[in-house]
Amino acid sequence: MREGLIPTVLGTAVTATGVALRGKSRYKTAATAAIGFGLAHVVLGAIDLVEHRNQKWG
Repeated sequence: MREGLIPTVLGTAVTATGVALRGKSRYKTAATAAIGFGLAHVVLGAIDLVEHRNQKWG
């Protein structure tokens, strides 16, 4: 499995959860935090994917 793929997928799921919770007024702070953490994971995972794009396994 490519390095960086798991954090990217996990970050996408966390971001989507945060967006879904954002509509409920009771959870706005938690939703904003989840969106931030999710986006951070997406960015860091994407950096890993790009950084290791040209390296061969072995």
